[in-house]
Amino acid sequence: MGRMEPHDDLSPRPDVPVEVWLPTGAPLPLVCDSPHSGTAYPADFGHAVPMGLLRRGEDTHVHRLWRSAPAHGATLLAATFPRTYIDVNRSDTDLDPAQIDGDWPVPLAPGPKTRQGLGLIWQHIVKDGVATPLYARRRTVAEVQHRIAHYWRPYHAQLQQAIDASVRRFGCVWHLNLHSMPSDVYRRLGREDAPPLADFVLGDRDGTTCAPDFVHLIAEQLRGFGYSVALNEPYKGVELIGRIGQPRLRRHSLQIEIRRPIYMDEETRAPNAGFAPLQQHLDRLLACVAAYVREQPPA
Repeated sequence: MGRMEPHDDLSPRPDVPVEVWLPTGAPLPLVCDSPHSGTAYPADFGHAVPMGLLRRGEDTHVHRLWRSAPAHGATLLAATFPRTYIDVNRSDTDLDPAQIDGDWPVPLAPGPKTRQGLGLIWQHIVKDGVATPLYARRRTVAEVQHRIAHYWRPYHAQLQQAIDASVRRFGCVWHLNLHSMPSDVYRRLGREDAPPLADFVLGDRDGTTCAPDFVHLIAEQLRGFGYSVALNEPYKGVELIGRIGQPRLRRHSLQIEIRRPIYMDEETRAPNAGFAPLQQHLDRLLACVAAYVREQPPA
């Protein structure tokens, strides 16, 4: 694990599956993770689509937007690999047996995301309403097991270590699961009942993973900066906050989605003029979050 300094290069490292930046400010029971901003594409990916199309799956730059988290006492984690290779925000059994070449050794439990082609191993990329298959053949059992062993498990292990360390030290933890969302998300989801997409979507799995006052604090801060905010629409949160968030045990977990055009060009993936202002707003938000966490009574 490495310690992030203010001017560190936050480009992903292909030699490690997850990077961890420890607090540079007084440590707090605050953990932030970006599971989908990785841009180091493994050589054995074997995708059959152009890179420009494949990159539509990235939450590009998200860990950079939240780079000041360690200065506010948080631990910050980021996956270096892309979610289209293996999605750590899915269960390791969220697979369709039909997408695997061979017999999987344990029972599988494909969920709604797999049925959409967006499970543990993505099956297609959508652009302009058209789904393009990611692969020209099925992945073998060995190939999928390799991705789980060398990417999915290390990410979950590092995140769980950070969560457990906070609970041991402070008796509690607040977890921010950090993402970005495409402007055409409703079309990708096949929904025709789409309301206007908010600038930020906060997901707490319908009030089950986080204290309501914490969600309210973040929503009101973001609205104060001039952003529109929605709760659980269209994203409620998936595997990570569902696993971590246990408010009755003082383990609070919230997913935060940012509408991508606010900070980057969706086609080129390059930061736009909104990147620096958004980064500054998120730094101010983190200061408010840190103050809230410090004010919580000890366990």
